[in-house]
Amino acid sequence: MAVAARTITCTKPVDLRLTLGMLPSGRGLTMRFAADGVWRATRTPAGPATLYLRGGGEHVDVEAWGPGAEWAVEQAPALIGADDREDGFEARHPVVAEVRRRLRGLRVGRSHAVVESLIPTVFEQKVQGVQARRSYARLLRHLGERAPGPVPLLLPPEPSRVAALPYYVFHRFNVERRRAETVRLVARHARRLEETTSMSPDDATRRLRALPGIGAWTAAEVSLVALGDADAVSVGDYHLPHHVAWALAGEARADDARMLELLEPYRGHRGRVIRLIVAGHPGPPRFGPRLPFNSIASH
Repeated sequence: MAVAARTITCTKPVDLRLTLGMLPSGRGLTMRFAADGVWRATRTPAGPATLYLRGGGEHVDVEAWGPGAEWAVEQAPALIGADDREDGFEARHPVVAEVRRRLRGLRVGRSHAVVESLIPTVFEQKVQGVQARRSYARLLRHLGERAPGPVPLLLPPEPSRVAALPYYVFHRFNVERRRAETVRLVARHARRLEETTSMSPDDATRRLRALPGIGAWTAAEVSLVALGDADAVSVGDYHLPHHVAWALAGEARADDARMLELLEPYRGHRGRVIRLIVAGHPGPPRFGPRLPFNSIASH
């Protein structure tokens, strides 16, 4: 039996799969999409918890298990963007208007789980997403703790245990020393990083970027997912400027400056526009072979 439960009434329709799809899942180890809902394991200030969210539209039912169940249920509206009102957002471009209409349930939520987002995001620095997700899944299995509740999920790793891992263990996860040291630094400063949930977007970004190894791209990725910053722009992404320019200008290649120029009319909601484009508009044509995977663990 669940420890806590509630029904959330949303100000606008919510699509759980679209909205929660950006949260790190460890290849299905910490979050799992079911036919009728979403299971998510997390760590809260009150302890571990597993959430089950089902439904959508204007009403979402939530159940939770574990010591952190009540906290997780209390924060569930923010997680799914139930109060995401889109104030001041105007779909000025026909592509944005069409994608917004088609993906009307995509909301910008706040997981309030900064370190849980930061660690897998650091793993994604300068490598392909598939490779990074494999590395994070290996970390989860190595430090695996069963999450509370009726489904076999793993909890995100306890920061103190991540901080205590020597570098050579990360090498087994296909993570080189630079990213490994950044992850360990994040884990050592977990308490200070989690304080960003109560800061303004600018102050939160400054706190995140004060940590060596956390640049503009990483801070923006985490700000959008964990802090609900709808204006966060992931500058420094290899593919994103091309995707945005293709959608908004029909240009197959672009740099960060061009992406920011195209997004300027949406200031305040630039991260929201990026999410809509990535989720609902095809990317530009490719002009070359895919990059090969770099196997660090075998060296």
